[in-house]
Amino acid sequence: MKRIIGISLAALALAACGNEADLDDTTSAPPPPAEETNASDDGLETVSPEEAGYTIEDAVQGSWRTDEERARDPYRHPVETLAFLGIEGDDTVIELWPGGGWYTNILAPWLHQNGGQLIAATFSPDRSERAAEIIEDYKTNYAANPGTFGQIEYTVYDAEAEPMGEPESADAVLTFRNIHNWMSGGHADKFFEEAYRVLKPGGVLGVVEHRLPSSQEQDPSAPSGYVHQDYVKGLAEAAGFEFEAASEVNANPADTADHPFGVWTLPPVARTEDRDGNTPEGFDPERYLEIGESDRMTLKFVKPDTSNESEEADPADDEPADE
Repeated sequence: MKRIIGISLAALALAACGNEADLDDTTSAPPPPAEETNASDDGLETVSPEEAGYTIEDAVQGSWRTDEERARDPYRHPVETLAFLGIEGDDTVIELWPGGGWYTNILAPWLHQNGGQLIAATFSPDRSERAAEIIEDYKTNYAANPGTFGQIEYTVYDAEAEPMGEPESADAVLTFRNIHNWMSGGHADKFFEEAYRVLKPGGVLGVVEHRLPSSQEQDPSAPSGYVHQDYVKGLAEAAGFEFEAASEVNANPADTADHPFGVWTLPPVARTEDRDGNTPEGFDPERYLEIGESDRMTLKFVKPDTSNESEEADPADDEPADE
């Protein structure tokens, strides 16, 4: 399967973050292009979903995923995460700021094979010429491979962007390690309000985010990349969501969330110096590699569905009729 040279993380972060904190690795590089598949390799073109029973596990094993992507599965647990959030194969799913497409490479084939629809909500191409190029590269890559990824739809979410979809048009909205960026940009509340508006009643908001221990103080701009779990719950509930459940599937107890360069000290970024090229005295990069990727909250919120709530019964209805 053909590969292309990806865009560097540094270039993408520069284009994407604007006046916000560095984006993490979720915006690394567009995924390598997958050739159109056939029955002899992935079986996506010639076998119907009913016959194949195409699952998330099948998508995770897809030949279009790189070794680098697969190496992160033990930290991101895509099968367990999507199962916990209750995402169905025939859902309409909005993925926020999909970056290099790590989750897109799983979601798009799975939804495509089961009658669902993926909508990628990118940051605004108006941020910069480079941002526009990155988004166009991302779109071009997937457009070239509809047999594998289907026809991905696109919208924009950003600080000054228009609404990212029609009201009550999506079954699920998913964001993976993005809340800290929106806190830095001062529009985290806007995201939750937009997610609430675009979701159908009963729809799911799934959040995975770097978790700040409750014993540490939360900076509202989240410069370390870590966020209190209760802070996220408060934002969601203020927008109208009901908190349904939390999972520890993406937890990492070894992460103390107090590293010299914030969450970016840990892999996969594994930063070793600040913006001025300085490395703290005694800094041991191996220590942070041993910790692995960050401790992450995994939260499921639901937009209340009031359509089936019956009106309060009139007490008079219970009175026996006059004889």
